[in-house]
Formats: sequence, structure tokens, C-alpha cells
Amino acid sequence: MQSQRTVISQEQRLKMSPQMYQSIQLMALPIQDLQLKIAEEIDKNPALEQMELDRTASLDDVPEKKSEDYDPFENSSDPGYTGSQNSGSSEDTKRKFLEGAVSRGESLQDHLLWQLHMTYLTEREQEIGELIISNLDGNGFHIDPPEVLVKEDEKEILDKMIMQIQGFDPIGICVADHRESLLLQAQLREDMPEELERVLTDFMELLEKEKYNEIIRQLKISRERWEKIMDFLKSLDPYPGSVYSESSYNYVIPDLIVRRKEGEFVVILNDEEIPVLRINPFFEEIQEGEAAAEDRKVKQFVNGRVRDARWFIGSINQRNMTLLKTATAILEFQRDFFRKGPKYLNPLTLKDVAGEIGVHEATVSRITTNKYVQTEWGIYELKHFFSNSISGAGSGGSKFSKEGVKEVIREIIQESTSEKKLSDQKISDLLSKKGINIARRTVAKYRKELDINSSFKR
Repeated sequence: MQSQRTVISQEQRLKMSPQMYQSIQLMALPIQDLQLKIAEEIDKNPALEQMELDRTASLDDVPEKKSEDYDPFENSSDPGYTGSQNSGSSEDTKRKFLEGAVSRGESLQDHLLWQLHMTYLTEREQEIGELIISNLDGNGFHIDPPEVLVKEDEKEILDKMIMQIQGFDPIGICVADHRESLLLQAQLREDMPEELERVLTDFMELLEKEKYNEIIRQLKISRERWEKIMDFLKSLDPYPGSVYSESSYNYVIPDLIVRRKEGEFVVILNDEEIPVLRINPFFEEIQEGEAAAEDRKVKQFVNGRVRDARWFIGSINQRNMTLLKTATAILEFQRDFFRKGPKYLNPLTLKDVAGEIGVHEATVSRITTNKYVQTEWGIYELKHFFSNSISGAGSGGSKFSKEGVKEVIREIIQESTSEKKLSDQKISDLLSKKGINIARRTVAKYRKELDINSSFKR
């Protein structure tokens, strides 16, 4: 005969406040999407408004008025800075900076594999992680049950890697379906309505058929409470991976610019493209006036809208500061790249930068996704500066990064003037003389990634 008894168990869960969740969402947005998000928030919240600034004049006038002693890092948001070097081509520089470039969009698998390869794991954990990611569809859901991917004795590693990938960006992937995705996203939120878990587990069919009255009756809640639950549901994305399968090419605007000033590099945030926000003064007056003190509903409405506006402004500022700190850390780690060029890219992992600026690796992943920086060597996505060493040990291993070695291979092939084109083995031998020891098959792999034909076809 089985007996029932009360058991107290302790577990640790990560909870997000609405402010943290909002900050995470904004961190992943490039400038173009951030502009749309800001416009949407202004339309939704009357307590939030955009300040009108005469930025056109500053673009044209400031470079002529500023002296050579002007330090752009004193105000990194100054849109008038174009640098003292090559002043004759300042218009070209400004145009390139504002117009950006064309970039090819990345797939969900590319985005997840990049995060996986920037994580310290055993060789088998990496392999199982790659299997899990390759088994995800465009929405981020399992194609086949993940259990079939590994042997019975590796289920523990499988579960560990599923949890690891669920912590990657975007939130809500590596699950069975949209219901599990919504549930995962909700459970990470501190403001999750207590009834929501039951709605997603017991009443999903009624929810999809929009039989809201039946759900309200069975939950025994008010219509007002249901509306709050629905507002929360609308803030979640049932298909989080689909954002990576929309278009194959996008116009990008650099979020940052790295310039050399008096022999030193400075990072400038392109906040000219981001509207300057403030609290509507009218709402502040109401908040402090007698009407709010006398009418409870007015007070709740005004306080709620002002609080939301402050949170949003704070999240924008947090995004910009995190982006600037991340870019500054990358600049320090990759100083050789900015000084000498692409082939001097050093090994660098998410953990290296996260440790330097005091945030989680997932935050670095989000803030560097779809963000671009203009350098003397061209426009690069921030993710380009992360590369494992050729031995796969990250910044703690070989001093040669994979991307740096690929640039050396490109240079060797371009500089080859002999009638007989260099074979992969010959390239491997030349690399060895430079202290870069990689096998012929690795040279062939990197050459293919550079889209360069074999010696037979060149």
C-alpha cells in the first residue's frame, strides 16, 4: 500500500523582472529595429515622448568649429564627430557611416552554432550540441525527438546540452512546440501571471479556438484578470526562431565606429540614429498635482505610464552602455586587428569579454548579434571578432585565431605569382614556416570557407 507524505524540496530558478526582460529584448535589436520599437512604445505610452533636436545642423557645422584638441570620447554620442584625419574625405566617411552596408542574414542554426562554439565544452558535448541544433526547424523546435540523437548512456549529456541551448539567444528555442516555447519564456519572467502555466498546459486548445469565456469560467477569474493574462501572452513570441528566416540580405547601419585619435583608438556610439526620449512634462505635472492625489484611478494610470516610460528609457540607456562596454573590451582584446588588419585577429571567446565587463555570456551574445562597427579595414559585425584558436582552445590556446589564419591563407594565395598554383599541402608548409601548424585538410576547409577554388580550378 502506497502512502502519501509531504516533501519539501529546494530548487533554484532564474527569474526575470519585466525591466530585465525588456532590456534583454532591446539588446538584441540593431538600430533599424530599435527605431521601430521606440516608435511603437511612443504610440503605446502617452507618458513617453521624443525630444526634437536639430541634429542636421550639428552634422554639418560641428566639424568646422571643433578644434583639433576636441576629444570625441568626452561625449560618445556626439553625431558631429568625423575625426581630424583625412578631413578632405569627411563627407565620404560620414556618408559611408550613415548608409552602412549590405550584409547577408544568418540562419538560426548559424546563430546558435556560433554561441555553442564560443562556450567551453568537452568535445562530445560540442558534438551533441551540434546534433541538437541541426535537429531544430526554422522556428527553433525539435524536428525529431532529441532522444533519438544519442545512445542511452549519453542521455545525461543530452539533457545538459538542451538546457544549455535553451539559455542561448533567442529565448524560447530548443523545445517541442510553440506551447513549450511560450511556457519556457513565461517561466523566465518574474511577472508571469500565476494562472498562465495552467492556461498553457490545460487550456491550450480552448485558447487557440479563442474560447476565452470558457477558460475564464474554469479558472474562476474576472474578465479584468484575463485581459492581464492576455496582455502578458502577447508579449511572448510563439515562434522565436522565425526572425532568422525572414530575409537573406539586409541594409545595415553601423552601431559603432572605431577611430584613431592621436595614436589611440576610441569607440564612438552611433546614437544619432536613436531618438532621444524623455518623460512627457504634462504627465509629470499631473503626477505631482491635486488631480492625481484625489482620484485613485488617475493616480494609478499616470504612475503606471510614467514608470513604464522610465523603465523603457533606462533599458535603452542600458543597451547603449552595454554595447559601448562590449565594443571597448573587444577593442582591447583585438588591438592588433585594429592596428594591423584582419589577419591579426586574435582568439577570443564570449567568456573572455563577459568576464572583462562583468556580465553573462548570453548578454554578450545578444548585444553583439546584428550589431556592426565601422573600422579602418571596413564594416564588420561584432561577432566577427570572436574566434577560437586553431587548436580550439579559445584565447587560452594558440595565439592564432581561425579567422586570422583564413586571412593569412587568402593573402598567400593572392600573392602567389608562380604559374603553378599553390596546393593545399604547399600552403600548409608555408603556414608552418610562419609558426601556424595546421594540416592540409584544415587548409582545404578554410579555403572553401573563403570561397576560393582548389589549385586545379584556379
